[in-house]
Amino acid sequence: MFLWQYLILLLTAVQICKAQRCDKFTHLNLGHAFIGTSIRIRLLLYTRENGTCGTLLSHSNLSAHPQFNLSRPTTFIIHGYRPTGSPPVWIKNLTELLLAREDTNVVVVDWNHGAANVNYLKAVENTRKAAANLTAFIEMMKEHGASLSSIHLIGISLGAHISGFVGANLNGSIGRITALDPAGPQFTGTPPEDRLDSTDARFVDVLHTDIDALGFREPLGHIDFYANGGTDQPGCPKTLFSGGSYFKCDHQRSVSLYLDSLNQMCVSRAFPCSSYSDFLDGSCLNCDQFGAAGCPVFGYDITRWKNVLLRLGQTKTFFTTNAKSPFCMTSYRVEVMIWNKDVRWGYITIKLHYNGTEAVATVDHKSSKFKKYTETKLFAQFDKDIQSVEKVSLKFSTGNVFKPKYKLRVLRIRLTHLGREERPLCRYDILLGDNSEVNFRPLPCEESNF
Repeated sequence: MFLWQYLILLLTAVQICKAQRCDKFTHLNLGHAFIGTSIRIRLLLYTRENGTCGTLLSHSNLSAHPQFNLSRPTTFIIHGYRPTGSPPVWIKNLTELLLAREDTNVVVVDWNHGAANVNYLKAVENTRKAAANLTAFIEMMKEHGASLSSIHLIGISLGAHISGFVGANLNGSIGRITALDPAGPQFTGTPPEDRLDSTDARFVDVLHTDIDALGFREPLGHIDFYANGGTDQPGCPKTLFSGGSYFKCDHQRSVSLYLDSLNQMCVSRAFPCSSYSDFLDGSCLNCDQFGAAGCPVFGYDITRWKNVLLRLGQTKTFFTTNAKSPFCMTSYRVEVMIWNKDVRWGYITIKLHYNGTEAVATVDHKSSKFKKYTETKLFAQFDKDIQSVEKVSLKFSTGNVFKPKYKLRVLRIRLTHLGREERPLCRYDILLGDNSEVNFRPLPCEESNF
């Protein structure tokens, strides 16, 4: 009797283990990369019912996976080049955040066999094969009742171009492609059919973070976001002494910024502009073309602006970030009028205070010109948002160590929040010494000053 009880318990345990078995992303190493890997595609399904336990999908029998509900939207995550063979560290976080935002099927496209290769050219060659495999799977989904318009491809680096190839194979009927710093090497200068472009899906949004090295410089989508101008991300190493992170930090920042947009800790509002320099100068702050919604917000929720963007055509936008999460910054238009007799040149640092919290913005990308009775318009990016400003600190600096110190006699300063409809803040008659901070309590601007 005891033996039968033991066997029953053993069989039960086996069934539980089988039921709880989770399929994981392929883990390779540098040895595999040196030898080289041939293309092999594994599709790992995650849903709200199994958010942390992947299910390996069949390429030929969808009925074997009743949890793969084709009436839901489906999001495919497609990674890029894996020179060391290790799994992407961000896969778990991205999957969980997508499921938290929407009841969807999240499918991780594991093409590590094919992406893991010290020969980058072989990985590029394998992107076409990966796209053909994924195209066949999506066509099978369509045959089982899935709507192509409800499919979202999120491609990182080489994965962005795989997304484009899949979209092109399906005649641009995929609902959305999100490209996170699309790969530049071997794709720059190629025709649209050999890379991602805006015709590959009904809506294509692109983020650029490393256009001077591993990323693609030119616009590719209906809207292209250039974080910090698309180069030299804050907090990333500046010298070779930092090792491998010097080469990949800017490129990988694209994923971190997208994760932040999913997390909804704060939003990064982007401004359409022809160049990053004009953006920093505050020459591109007009958002009237986007209607009541204002300028678009980077990330997952950009589809709120989809109809406007499709009407406008290709839109190139810029935004700045902090060095670490939360990455989003808060934009203000700052207008300064002085009454010095002579022209003054210099830099402005502004701090906003409320209840022990401080937000800082330094307008120092170039020396600003201040002229008597002439309004100087500045674009200030604060490291955090202050909901209610009770005190402002202001500092003027000429940046000239060996020249005479100048004072800036401010007739009026006006600060306008660019993300909220609220009355601007003003202050009048302030004397600023060179490199000396002055504190004051701001007042709502009078109507005549708007």
